[in-house]
Amino acid sequence: MSTTASQPPATATETDPEPLGWMRGFPPVPDRTITFQNGSFRSFPELRWAWSNIRQLVPTVNVWRGAGPASVLPRADQDVGGIASTTMDGRPMTFAQMMEETYTDGIAVLHRGKLIYERYFGALKPHKPHIGMSVTKSFTGVLAGLLVSEGKIDPQAPVTDYVPELKASGFGDARVHEVMDMITGLAYTEIYTDKNSDVWGLRRANGMAPIPPDYEGPTNIFDFLIAQQKQGEHGKAFAYKTVNTDVLAWICRRVSGLTLAELLSERIWQPMGAEEDAHYHVDRIGTESGGGGLSTTLRDLARFGETMRNHGRFNGRQIVPSQVVEDIACGGDPDKFKPAGYTTLPGASYRNQWWVTHNEHGAYMARGVYGQGIYIDPKAEMVIARYASHPVAGNAANDPVTLPAYMALAKALMAR
Repeated sequence: MSTTASQPPATATETDPEPLGWMRGFPPVPDRTITFQNGSFRSFPELRWAWSNIRQLVPTVNVWRGAGPASVLPRADQDVGGIASTTMDGRPMTFAQMMEETYTDGIAVLHRGKLIYERYFGALKPHKPHIGMSVTKSFTGVLAGLLVSEGKIDPQAPVTDYVPELKASGFGDARVHEVMDMITGLAYTEIYTDKNSDVWGLRRANGMAPIPPDYEGPTNIFDFLIAQQKQGEHGKAFAYKTVNTDVLAWICRRVSGLTLAELLSERIWQPMGAEEDAHYHVDRIGTESGGGGLSTTLRDLARFGETMRNHGRFNGRQIVPSQVVEDIACGGDPDKFKPAGYTTLPGASYRNQWWVTHNEHGAYMARGVYGQGIYIDPKAEMVIARYASHPVAGNAANDPVTLPAYMALAKALMAR
């Protein structure tokens, strides 16, 4: 089922991992076996199974949900599958067609705090965690925002005030807020289709790519970050580079004295009343990937989105200070964002590991490769949590279809 430049990828229905029988049997038959070591878990269509089963492939650490009951998500089911939109390239599309075209594994829509729509496809089930990829960054940003609000992190301070080990690296003269908003000047590159790009070195270091026999580079996250070099000036322009988030996660660990999994559990997962444990994949010394390693169930992802929509309040308590959420929702500097060239996000900005649209509804997003996302529309009182396994990593493949569908749904809910 491999694809070429002239051959479109097989559809979501054609690549559904259940009928294809990936990893079935004891043992699975060789041509239906997916492994970490041979890299097949990153190939399409194998990744359609892998993103819902990361714990069978790489080491992980739990984010404990606590001993209390799960918070209630009241239901008010609506069938929104027929709501019509027009894609960015002018094609008519229903919400249901959007889900199929973008290889959706699961989608949950909350409106005014009620779960109105929930669907699962492929290998995903309500109780199963799915990897969030870079949606993880937004969790790291909120944890950092919490620590800032408590005076434990000063955004204007040099990174080296908290992590002196980075003094000789490209982060040596960066300030914390520049890392939070990804306006550092670094030589690091993040091109998913280029095996020579630095993102592949990061994947080898954080445990999400095998180590080749002749490899002599860093084999854990800390060593990789220390080796980063500067290119250009800090503070001038947005450039999406996951190493920023991993540095921010290092700062969070250092000032809290907790692992990232412990911090997320204590500050968000337990107070939120998560339904299931989450988990992070970890590197070879047990360090969580703060930039892309978190897996959660779909409903728990929706709970987190609803916490943000409610200015940090959920499950009867203020979990995140409202000023932390409002600072994110207001966004960063669109002029610094514009040179990055995200054509599907005109007028957008980036603030503390969140993408802010500045559209007519003030929507903002957590985003991850292959189609992961939380979409928060404050004006429509709507949250969309979505997991997917698109054949193309970059969200430029999803946005032209998903973003118009989300806006159409928001307007329909407001009209109802």
